[in-house]
Amino acid sequence: MADSLILEVADFEHDVLTGIYSEETGRPQPLRITVQAQLKPIPRFEPDTPLAASKNYMDLKFAASAALPHGVHFKLIEAVADHICETLFLQDTRIEAVTVKIVKLAISEAGEKIGMTLRRERR
Repeated sequence: MADSLILEVADFEHDVLTGIYSEETGRPQPLRITVQAQLKPIPRFEPDTPLAASKNYMDLKFAASAALPHGVHFKLIEAVADHICETLFLQDTRIEAVTVKIVKLAISEAGEKIGMTLRRERR
Protein backbone atom coordinates (compact mmCIF):
# COMPACT_ATOMS: atom_id res chain seq x y z
CA MET A 1 0.00 0.00 0.00
CA ALA A 2 1.37 3.42 -0.93
CA ASP A 3 1.76 6.21 1.60
CA SER A 4 -0.63 9.11 1.39
CA LEU A 5 -1.08 12.47 3.06
CA ILE A 6 -4.55 13.90 3.60
CA LEU A 7 -4.85 17.55 4.56
CA GLU A 8 -8.21 18.66 5.92
CA VAL A 9 -10.25 21.72 6.76
CA ALA A 10 -13.32 20.47 8.62
CA ASP A 11 -16.70 21.96 9.45
CA PHE A 12 -15.99 25.32 7.83
CA GLU A 13 -19.18 27.37 7.46
CA HIS A 14 -19.75 29.56 4.43
CA ASP A 15 -22.84 31.06 2.78
CA VAL A 16 -23.38 30.08 -0.87
CA LEU A 17 -26.19 30.75 -3.33
CA THR A 18 -27.40 27.20 -3.88
CA GLY A 19 -30.44 25.00 -4.08
CA ILE A 20 -34.12 25.68 -3.62
CA TYR A 21 -33.46 27.66 -0.45
CA SER A 22 -31.51 30.34 -2.35
CA GLU A 23 -33.89 30.16 -5.31
CA GLU A 24 -36.90 30.86 -3.07
CA THR A 25 -35.29 33.40 -0.70
CA GLY A 26 -32.73 35.05 -2.98
CA ARG A 27 -30.26 34.69 -0.10
CA PRO A 28 -27.21 32.49 0.20
CA GLN A 29 -27.61 29.24 2.09
CA PRO A 30 -25.33 28.43 5.03
CA LEU A 31 -23.24 25.36 4.31
CA ARG A 32 -20.89 23.40 6.55
CA ILE A 33 -18.01 22.27 4.36
CA THR A 34 -15.23 19.78 4.96
CA VAL A 35 -12.43 19.55 2.38
CA GLN A 36 -9.80 16.82 2.23
CA ALA A 37 -6.91 17.01 -0.22
CA GLN A 38 -4.82 13.89 -0.80
CA LEU A 39 -1.18 14.31 -1.75
CA LYS A 40 1.68 11.89 -2.14
CA PRO A 41 3.90 12.62 0.85
CA ILE A 42 7.63 13.05 0.69
CA PRO A 43 9.56 10.05 2.06
CA ARG A 44 9.99 11.61 5.51
CA PHE A 45 8.93 14.81 7.31
CA GLU A 46 11.80 15.98 9.49
CA PRO A 47 11.58 18.89 11.98
CA ASP A 48 13.35 21.18 9.50
CA THR A 49 11.30 20.13 6.47
CA PRO A 50 10.38 23.33 4.61
CA LEU A 51 6.76 24.48 4.40
CA ALA A 52 6.79 23.98 0.64
CA ALA A 53 6.96 20.20 1.19
CA SER A 54 3.26 20.24 1.97
CA LYS A 55 0.24 22.39 1.09
CA ASN A 56 -1.04 25.44 2.92
CA TYR A 57 -4.28 24.62 4.73
CA MET A 58 -5.56 28.10 3.94
CA ASP A 59 -5.62 27.11 0.25
CA LEU A 60 -8.27 24.52 1.12
CA LYS A 61 -10.29 27.12 3.00
CA PHE A 62 -9.90 29.59 0.10
CA ALA A 63 -11.24 26.99 -2.37
CA ALA A 64 -14.36 26.58 -0.20
CA SER A 65 -14.97 30.30 0.27
CA ALA A 66 -13.37 33.20 -1.63
CA ALA A 67 -12.72 31.06 -4.74
CA LEU A 68 -16.46 30.44 -5.16
CA PRO A 69 -17.75 33.03 -7.63
CA HIS A 70 -19.78 35.75 -5.93
CA GLY A 71 -23.36 36.07 -7.16
CA VAL A 72 -23.43 32.71 -8.96
CA HIS A 73 -26.34 30.44 -8.04
CA PHE A 74 -25.25 26.80 -7.94
CA LYS A 75 -28.46 24.82 -8.43
CA LEU A 76 -26.91 21.73 -6.82
CA ILE A 77 -24.48 21.57 -3.91
CA GLU A 78 -22.70 18.94 -6.00
CA ALA A 79 -21.71 21.80 -8.32
CA VAL A 80 -20.28 23.69 -5.33
CA ALA A 81 -18.22 20.62 -4.42
CA ASP A 82 -17.03 20.22 -8.03
CA HIS A 83 -15.90 23.85 -8.12
CA ILE A 84 -13.91 23.34 -4.91
CA CYS A 85 -12.25 20.21 -6.35
CA GLU A 86 -11.33 21.93 -9.61
CA THR A 87 -9.94 24.96 -7.78
CA LEU A 88 -7.61 22.75 -5.74
CA PHE A 89 -6.52 20.70 -8.76
CA LEU A 90 -5.64 23.90 -10.61
CA GLN A 91 -3.78 25.32 -7.58
CA ASP A 92 -1.42 22.43 -7.06
CA THR A 93 -0.42 19.54 -9.33
CA ARG A 94 0.65 17.50 -6.28
CA ILE A 95 -2.99 16.99 -5.28
CA GLU A 96 -4.07 13.50 -6.28
CA ALA A 97 -7.66 13.54 -5.01
CA VAL A 98 -10.12 15.86 -3.27
CA THR A 99 -13.08 14.93 -1.09
CA VAL A 100 -15.70 17.55 -0.27
CA LYS A 101 -18.48 16.99 2.26
CA ILE A 102 -21.26 19.61 2.39
CA VAL A 103 -24.04 19.81 4.97
CA LYS A 104 -26.99 22.12 4.26
CA LEU A 105 -27.63 23.89 7.57
CA ALA A 106 -30.76 25.81 6.54
CA ILE A 107 -32.93 22.75 5.94
CA SER A 108 -32.09 20.79 9.07
CA GLU A 109 -35.18 20.41 11.25
CA ALA A 110 -33.96 18.34 14.18
CA GLY A 111 -30.18 18.63 14.00
CA GLU A 112 -29.82 16.00 11.28
CA LYS A 113 -27.06 16.44 8.72
CA ILE A 114 -28.48 16.72 5.21
CA GLY A 115 -25.94 16.91 2.43
CA MET A 116 -23.50 15.01 0.24
CA THR A 117 -19.92 13.93 -0.16
CA LEU A 118 -18.08 14.10 -3.50
CA ARG A 119 -14.64 12.61 -4.17
CA ARG A 120 -12.75 13.46 -7.34
CA GLU A 121 -9.40 12.07 -8.44
CA ARG A 122 -7.03 13.88 -10.72
CA ARG A 123 -7.52 12.72 -14.30
